[in-house]
Order: sequence, then structure tokens, then C-alpha cells
Amino acid sequence: MALVIGVDSSTQSCKVVVTDAATGAVVRSGRASHPDGTEVDPAAWWVALQSALADASTGLSTRGGGLEDVAAWGIGGQQHGMVVLDAEGRVIRPALLWNDTRSAGAGADLIAEFGADALAQRTGLVPVASFTITKLRWLRDHEPDNAARVAAVALPHDWLTWRLRGFGPAAESPRGPVLDELVTDRSDASGTGYWNPATGGYDRELLIAALGHDAVLPRVLGPYEWVEDEAGRRVGSGAGDNAGAALGLDAQPGDVVVSIGTSGTVFAVSEERTIDPSGTVAGFADCTGRFLPLVATLNAARVLDAVARLLGVDHTELSRLALDAEPGAGGLTLVPYFEGERTPNLPDATASLTGMTLTSTTRENVARAAVEGMLSGLGAGLEALRALGVPLERALLIGGGAQSEAVRMIAPQVFGIPVEVPEPGEYVALGAARQAGIVASA
Repeated sequence: MALVIGVDSSTQSCKVVVTDAATGAVVRSGRASHPDGTEVDPAAWWVALQSALADASTGLSTRGGGLEDVAAWGIGGQQHGMVVLDAEGRVIRPALLWNDTRSAGAGADLIAEFGADALAQRTGLVPVASFTITKLRWLRDHEPDNAARVAAVALPHDWLTWRLRGFGPAAESPRGPVLDELVTDRSDASGTGYWNPATGGYDRELLIAALGHDAVLPRVLGPYEWVEDEAGRRVGSGAGDNAGAALGLDAQPGDVVVSIGTSGTVFAVSEERTIDPSGTVAGFADCTGRFLPLVATLNAARVLDAVARLLGVDHTELSRLALDAEPGAGGLTLVPYFEGERTPNLPDATASLTGMTLTSTTRENVARAAVEGMLSGLGAGLEALRALGVPLERALLIGGGAQSEAVRMIAPQVFGIPVEVPEPGEYVALGAARQAGIVASA
């Protein structure tokens, strides 16, 4: 039985799955936590990766970092984070993560300089604080000495792949600081704001406008192209987290994945590139050669958390109450913008509950309004995809919020398409493992 490893290095933790390359069955798994915050020293990810690999190697020798019995491996991870390296391969400063908002003004500056329409055409994105390009502009403007030292820019999964292949600062890595050995994939490159999904190449003018000078960028591997680690094992290109999840779910054109976590994401597999100058839909690529248009919302499972606290119930009881109410919640409508909103772009908005009468204001209707309101926010993402011509035939519901029976029952009514709920799983890591299995047998 040939084994492969898939990794999900997310914001919160590092998850490792060891799977049978032929069947995808999980043989072993491991996990380690990441530190909190929107600014993290990448060394913490490296320590967590080593720990998670060792955890997944229980009962085996951990010589070789937990990779000794696998044929191939790949890493998926959080998108957009800025890892900047000097000429010796050293990390210059802590990485700014996707959820670090200090570069919002830098995004506005780039839009003013180049125009939203032009940027959407060139990169598929309109810059916001999440994307790497705005973080590089922030670095140039606020830490010019650090910006001047930047010899290479990587994303979290790029940097971890480079390190696990044996590269890095000379004192720490057997293969040394070979910056040209940095690699990435289409999906993560498409989240930088300086990669063109139409040409498959970097837009160096935009990189220089952000950072102030050119730098080494990871080579973008094609779907199922591989490199090798120090021991000659094949290493897949990896993926951004959403693309990794789509691959782990085996999502196909016509599928839309709705992930209900702390925040919400709605992303579809599409054969065609999407361009949205409004910035509502991010025109990402996936890791198979197709595209992954995506909409993000700030308010998802936390809407249910807030209303459950208000009613003094757990999530099981909240679900029961919601299903005891009629569709439409007796006229109650919850606008779920508890923390502002990204889609639509209303950062200063607040939540509101309207339609309250002596008849409609019951615990059941409040619970139903919470579920319908949250799903309607995600449904707006589906409508944005439809407006761009993305075919939507089936929704795959994942994330913690998908475990609510009320969410599962009400979602088809709100989305207007059939809804399936896959078994809970580490789909980003499983996607990276699936990719590794393909390159192992190529």
C-alpha cells in the first residue's frame, strides 16, 4: 500500500492526514495548534508542522520528519499571508495573515492608481486588506527598511513546502537558501493580487508598485506537476485552502461549496474565468486547471452562536426551535451583520431584527429568523456567482454550521438548488493528499 501525506496549515492549526494513495482512506492523522493573532512568526508554523507530522507517525520512527514511509506529499494552507525573505532565506518580519486589516488603505491606494476595472482584468481581484499585494504596499509605506531587504515573497504554503523540501537559511537547512526553489500553485498565486489567471504569469508591474522593487516569486507549478524533496519523494504543488477543500470534496463544475465557519465562503468550480470589477466575487483559480470564483462573508456560524446565547439554549435546541417555526418566521427578518459585512461591503453595518409583532415574536420565530438570515447572507453569494454566469446545480454544505439540522433542512429553500452535506472531514488536507496521490502514480 503506497501512502501519501496531505497537510492543512490553517490560521488556527496544522492538520496532517496520511492516506492510502489508491483509495484515499485515512490511515493516520496528526494535529498541532498555531498561535492566535493576525501577525505570526512563520517559525511557529514550522514547529507545528513538525509536531503534527510526528503525531501522525505514532508507532513509527520519526526519523525524516514523519515522511519516511510515504511516496509523496503536499501542503494546503491559508491564503494571502505575506512571508518575506531576505537573500539568505531568513524571514524578515512576522507574516501578515489574511485577516490582518492594517493594509486596507493600501488597497484603496492601489485601486486609485490602477483602477478597479483594470485590476480585475489583470488579476481577477480588486485589492482589499486580505490580499498579499496590499500587505506588500503597507510594508513599503510603513517599514521601508524591511521592504528594501525583501529578496523573495512567499505565501504560507509556499514557504512550508520550501522548508520541508530541505531549503531555508544555511544554518538551519541542508539544501540552503535557494530562493529559486520556491514553488506554489495556481490557486494560491491567484490570491496574491499580482498574478494573471488569463496568462498564468506574474504581473511584475503590480508587484513593483506594491513592494517598490522586483523580487523572487515562487514558480507556479501546473496541475499535478511536482518537485522533489531531499530524499527524492515527489511533492505536489499544494493549494490554497478553498481550492484544497474543493479538491478534497471532488467538487465539479456545477457544484458550489458553502462553508459555514466563523466566517462564510461560497465558491464554485467553473470552467470559465470570472471578472467582477465590483470586487464582490474574487476570481480565483483552482488547483486542477479550472477556476474557483469565491465570495466571502463575515457573518456565518457566529450568527447562530449569538442567537443561541440570546435564547439561552444550545445549538441542538436552537435547531429544534427553528424547525418548529413556519418558513418566513412569521414575518421576522434578521439582517445578520453583527460584525459589519464584507459581502455586501458594509464594514460599519450592524444586525437588526424587524417585523416584530406580539404574534411573531416567539422563541421559535427568532430561531428561524437567525437560520434564514444567516443562510440568506450566504445566498447572496450564490446570487453574485449566478450573475456572472457561473453554473450552480448543487450546493455542498461544509463547516461547523453545516452540522445544524435546521441549517441542512432550510438551506435548499433559501439557495433554490439541491443541498448535500458531506461527512465532516479535513477536506483541505484530504485535497492535498489526493493531489499527492495523483503525482505519486504519475
